[in-house]
Amino acid sequence: MIEAVGLTKRYGDKTAVYNLSFQVRPGAVTGFLGPNGSGKSTTMRMILGLDNPTAGTVTIGGYPYRRLPNAPRQVGALLDAKAVHGGRSARNHLLCLAQLSGIPARRVDEVLGVVGLQGVAKKRSKGFSLGMGQRLGIAAALLGDPQVLLFDEPVNGLDPEGILWVRNLMKALAAEGRTVFVSSHLMSEMALTADHLIVIGRGQLLADMSVTDFISANSADFARVRTPDAEPQLREKLTAALTEAGGHVLPEQDGALRVTGLPLPRISDLAHEADVRLWELSPHQASLEEAYMRMTQGAVDYRSTTDQKAGLMQPLPPGAQPPVPVPGQGQPGWYAPPPPQQGGQPFAPPQGPPQGAPGQPAAGPYGAPGAGAPNPYGAPAAGGPGAGGPNPYAQAAPPSAPAEPTSAAEPTSAADSTKPEDAR
Repeated sequence: MIEAVGLTKRYGDKTAVYNLSFQVRPGAVTGFLGPNGSGKSTTMRMILGLDNPTAGTVTIGGYPYRRLPNAPRQVGALLDAKAVHGGRSARNHLLCLAQLSGIPARRVDEVLGVVGLQGVAKKRSKGFSLGMGQRLGIAAALLGDPQVLLFDEPVNGLDPEGILWVRNLMKALAAEGRTVFVSSHLMSEMALTADHLIVIGRGQLLADMSVTDFISANSADFARVRTPDAEPQLREKLTAALTEAGGHVLPEQDGALRVTGLPLPRISDLAHEADVRLWELSPHQASLEEAYMRMTQGAVDYRSTTDQKAGLMQPLPPGAQPPVPVPGQGQPGWYAPPPPQQGGQPFAPPQGPPQGAPGQPAAGPYGAPGAGAPNPYGAPAAGGPGAGGPNPYAQAAPPSAPAEPTSAAEPTSAADSTKPEDAR
C-alpha cells in the first residue's frame, strides 16, 4: 500500500504539491488524475524517492522507498519511457537492470514476451518508436515481479491493440492483489480501467473516491425522452405536464427532451396521463470526462484561446464579397456539406475520350491508370447492371491533365514502396 500524509513540495517560490494525503490500496487499479502542472509527476517522484518532500511523508508498505530492502523487487515504475541508453538493445537494457537487482536472466526473456518485444530484443532502443519504448518501460517495471506498480501515462503512443493490452494487464495485476497506481489524461481509458480515483488540482487533493461515486458527485443524471417526430404538439403537451410536476425540461438538437428532477417511473406516468406516446425513455449519466472537466475547471493553469490571426488576414480585393459563415459550423454534430456537383450530376465522369500519352492509359485523379485496368470503383460497363446512369462513386479524371508514362523498369509492388521505418 502507498500512503502519503501531508505531502508538500516547493521549488523556490513555486508550490508543486501542498498538504496532499491519500492511500493507494492493493487489489484495485487507482487512477491518478489532474490537469497539466497539477503535481502528478512530482508526487510520483516523491513516492519513488527521486525528490525529497519539503514536508510530510510518503511510504510504501510502511517504509520510505529508500529504506526498502531490494526496492526493485518490491516496486516497479514507469515514469519516462525514454530513460533508456539508446545504444543498448532491449534485452541488454533489461539484463543490466536484472543484474543490479539480483534478478535471474531468464526473467528478462519472460517480460520481453509479456510486452511483445521478442522480435526486436536485439535491436538498439534508440530506433524504437514511442509505443515500443512504452512497452520496454513496462517490461522494466515488471522485471522484479513487484507487488507495487506505478505507471505515468502508460498508453502514450500505443496503438488500439496496445491500449487494450495495457488495460487488461492493469486489471490482471490488481486482481492478483497488487497495488496499481496509474496516471493518465485519457478519461475514456480511465473509465474502463480504474476502480478508484485520486484527483488533484494545483497540488491539492480534489477527490478520493470510486469512479462511480466521482461521476455521481460531479454530474447531474437526466432522462432522455422522445415523442413522435411528426407530432410536435405531443412534445409541447408533455413538456407542459413535466414542468407542472416539478421537472426541468430542456430541448436537445435532435428533437428529444432532457428531463431532470423527475425519476423515470414518474415521467412514464405523466406521459400516460397526458395521453402522449413515447418513442424513447432512457436514463443517462455523464461520462468520466464530463465529471472530471466539471470538477477541475477551476484548477486549470494552461487554457487555450481563439486564434485571432492578427496581422495575417489579407485585405479583400476590390469588389470581392466577404465569405458567408456556414450556419452551425464549429458546433457539436456539424459536418461539412458534400462537394459541389459537376454538370448537374454528382461525381459525373468527363465527356469525350481520355487525354493521355500515345499508347498509355489516361491517369486518374490520384495517378492510377484510368483505362488500362478495370477500376473496381468505376462506372459499370455499358449493358451491365446499373448502366442507365453515372456511378455516384466514380472518380473523374481531369480532361486536360496528361498522364505521366510509367516505366516498365520501375517497381510498383507494395513491397517496393515499403518505408524504411516500416521495415524495421
